[in-house]
Amino acid sequence: MAVIGAGAFGGWSALTLARRGARVTLVDAWGAGHVRASSGGETRAIRATYGSHRIYTALAVRALALWREHDRRFGRALFRQTGALWLFANDNPFARAAAAGLAEHDLPFEWLSPADAGARFPQFAFDGVASVLFEPEAGYLLARRACEHVAECAAAEGAVLRTASVAVPLAFDGGRPVERIALSDGTALEADLYLFACGPWLGRLFPDVIGDRVTPTRQEVYYFGTPAGDTRFSDAELPVWMDFGERLIYGIPGDAHRGFKLADDTPGPAFDPTEGSRDLTREGLEAARAFLSRRFPALAGAPLLGGEVCQYEASPDANFIVDRHPGAPNVWIAGGGSGHGFKMGPALGEVIADAMIGGPVPDTWRLARFTAGGAAWPEKWS
Repeated sequence: MAVIGAGAFGGWSALTLARRGARVTLVDAWGAGHVRASSGGETRAIRATYGSHRIYTALAVRALALWREHDRRFGRALFRQTGALWLFANDNPFARAAAAGLAEHDLPFEWLSPADAGARFPQFAFDGVASVLFEPEAGYLLARRACEHVAECAAAEGAVLRTASVAVPLAFDGGRPVERIALSDGTALEADLYLFACGPWLGRLFPDVIGDRVTPTRQEVYYFGTPAGDTRFSDAELPVWMDFGERLIYGIPGDAHRGFKLADDTPGPAFDPTEGSRDLTREGLEAARAFLSRRFPALAGAPLLGGEVCQYEASPDANFIVDRHPGAPNVWIAGGGSGHGFKMGPALGEVIADAMIGGPVPDTWRLARFTAGGAAWPEKWS
C-alpha cells in the first residue's frame, strides 16, 4: 500500500495499516511535520465539544483515548491535558447541543457563570460573556512532534518512508485499478492500494474530483510573551480556551514554551500552500493585540515573540472527505480537515484503514454528498 501525505490523516493511516501487517510506503513532499502542511505548527487543541454533530464528538472521544494510549506506550507527552474553556456571548444553541453530546459520552463538563469563571480563572476578563463551559478532559497536542513521531513509529513497524512529490495533476478513468503513480523525481510508486491524504494539495492533484471542494485558506497565528517568572499563563494554570463571539478566537497557554498562542478561527482568504506568502499582516496583528488587551488585561502590550501563517483545508460543509476515487477502485482520498481534523488523527487512521479493506464510511464524508447538494453546517464548526 502507498500513502501519499504524512500529516495527521496520512501518518496515522500508514501506522495503522503497518500495524495490521500491510507493506506500506509513506511518501511526503517535504517530510512529516513540515511547515507548509496543515498538520504543521507546534500545537493543536483537542476537545469533544461539537454542537449537534455527534459523529465528531464520538470520534474525538476515540481519538483522545488513542492519544493517551500512544503516550503511555511510547513514554511520550504529545497530549497535554489542560481542560478547555468555552466563552459564549449569548444563549448559544451550539453550547447547549455540545453539552448534550458530552453527557451522552459520559464526558465531564461544567457550566460556569462569568463570576464563577472569573474567580477560578482571574487571568481572563469576562466582559461580554453570558456563559462559560469547561471541558476538563480536553487539552492540546504537540502537532509537529506528533507527525514526526507517528512517521517514525510507522517506519519501526516496517513502513518505508520517502521524500518525494507526485507529478500533477492526476486523472483516472475507465474504472481500472491504478498500477503505478509517477513521482516528480522520475521514479514511480507501485502498490495494490493508494491513499492520497495531501491536505490542501488535494484540489491540485485531483482537479476533476476534488477541485475547489477542498479550499486552502490563509490563517494567521500569533505568539505573545508573558512576564518573566509569571506562571499564570502557563498550561499548568490556564486551560485551552475558545471565545465564541462574533468571531471564534482561540488560544493555547504555554504552547510548548513558544509563547501565549492566539488565533482567529474564522476561515481566511484563499491561499496557495506551496508559494503563498507566510508573512503576518499588520491588520491581523492589530486585531490580535486588541483582542488580547480586552480579554487578558495583564497581557496588554505583551511583546510579539513570533507568528506563522498556516492554512485550513476546508470542504464546503466542513465535513471530512474519505472516499474511493470514482475512476479508480484502488485509489482512496482523505482530506477536508477544515481546521478541526488534526486531533482526530489516530481515530481517523482506524476508520480509513478499515474503509480501504471494505469497512463503512459515513455518508457525510463521501464525495457523492457534493453532487447531492449537501447543506452547509448551520453553525460555527471548530
